[in-house]
Amino acid sequence: MIYGVFAYLIWGLFPAFFPLLLPAAPLEILAHRILWTAVLMLIVITVAKGWGEFKKTDRSTWIRIIFASIFIAANWLIYVIAVNAGHVTEAALGYFINPLVSVVFGIFFFKEQLRKLQLSAVLIATAGVLFLTFLAGQPPYLALTLALTFGLYGAIKKQVKMSAIGSLTAETLVLLPIAIVYLGWLELSGQGTFFNNGPAHSALLISSGLVTAVPLLLFSLAAKAIPLSTVGMLQYMTPTMQMLWALLVVNEQLEPVRWIGFIIIWVAVALYIFDIYLQKRHHSAA
Repeated sequence: MIYGVFAYLIWGLFPAFFPLLLPAAPLEILAHRILWTAVLMLIVITVAKGWGEFKKTDRSTWIRIIFASIFIAANWLIYVIAVNAGHVTEAALGYFINPLVSVVFGIFFFKEQLRKLQLSAVLIATAGVLFLTFLAGQPPYLALTLALTFGLYGAIKKQVKMSAIGSLTAETLVLLPIAIVYLGWLELSGQGTFFNNGPAHSALLISSGLVTAVPLLLFSLAAKAIPLSTVGMLQYMTPTMQMLWALLVVNEQLEPVRWIGFIIIWVAVALYIFDIYLQKRHHSAA
């Protein structure tokens, strides 16, 4: 659970980071994230002597890795577009919806069981999300797409029989050729920003690899160690932080009706976390 908490804390700070990468366009930012994450993971897996794991990886695992790569790349792109276009609250809504997707996948695909208090929390959170989605305005298509892409990524990652380092390295290697070709075309055509906006901008684009890799590694460790439903509920930390950033820092406006939906969801999260606390105390006593 500690791995999950730290992953979501880092993701919660993303709205502060990605605007720093402007004037790079969303696709360029995505390509740099893939490139520098791959470079970092190649160094990590070499130091950890983990290349042998790839020899044991079967075809079905590689197919899962390819699909995981597609979904996480789509999620990254949509999120960068949302944040850099000033739609941080809608991006946050996507990550409010995503935990419910993870819980549903956990129940139906992995036969995970919910205790009564957990089920109550999920139902309350569902009511809050439905309120935000259908009663507070038009359906948030961007938020729903963010939720589904990351939910599918998490479900696939739980089925990948590789270490966190090995699986993340494999994902970035799958996407790396496309990223290199695209970045090469950008720079040759004069549309790239890496060499044209000073060393600080270049350093920030390179740092996107570290910012991307660390929370994904932590998420991989959490997804393998605890139920997917618990992973999903912990994720409410991220959109809460993102929404506070949107309101307090970039001064996005939030309608009163949306506050009601967010409060309903926060009550559900508190209930779910309280159930985890009760179970841990019960096991400690036993």
